[in-house]
Amino acid sequence: MIKFLVLLLTVAAATLLIVIHSRSHPQDLPWTRLDLAQPVGAFTGRKLTGLTDDAPRCRALLRRAGVRFTPLAPQGGGKGQCGFADGVRFDSGGARRIHYAPEGLATACPVAAALAVWEWEVVQKAALRHFGQPVTRIDHFGSYSCRRMYGRGTGMWSEHATADAIDVAGFRLADGTRISLLRDWHTTGAKSLFLHEVRDGACKLFATTLSPDYNAAHRDHLHLDQAERGALGWRACR
Repeated sequence: MIKFLVLLLTVAAATLLIVIHSRSHPQDLPWTRLDLAQPVGAFTGRKLTGLTDDAPRCRALLRRAGVRFTPLAPQGGGKGQCGFADGVRFDSGGARRIHYAPEGLATACPVAAALAVWEWEVVQKAALRHFGQPVTRIDHFGSYSCRRMYGRGTGMWSEHATADAIDVAGFRLADGTRISLLRDWHTTGAKSLFLHEVRDGACKLFATTLSPDYNAAHRDHLHLDQAERGALGWRACR
């Protein structure tokens, strides 16, 4: 009888702790709804990749979080494997006063959602920690490109072919300081530490994160994508 009461009290205490934690840290629980304004939690990345099949919910989450964007009409690439049905274009200022260069960045909605969380919870916090000032611009090589991986004539199609990826080349701080993947990744000091930190943070939000550590083809950018395979449990961080 005593053992049963101890077990019952243990279960009750554990349940109470879960309830308390779920109220103060909903992002850490698998069954709570995704909120782009919440800090990154244990299941945030899984929930983000789960948006790949639900464009209306993805766009609703962007609006609720205050992301400024324009929905795009479905687009086909003419090669059978290209195009997108859930594209969005960041309006001027992007998510929270971070501009993208070139302007008019268009991605699949799940990529935009992950970028918004990455900007707020990873990039800006890392910039303030290392430089004492925010990032005002993210330089990129684009998202949508109807091509196969590495531009080959045969083989698997790139996630860029469906706008499910973006290549980030660098950052600019409020005082005009530039941080470049190509120039600063393999150096020592604050810039290199910042770049490695934002790469590690991206690994928690994107299905695939590839950096200059992966291979020479990525020596000048971070490849971030929300491939559908991420929702199936496969993730890559290199």
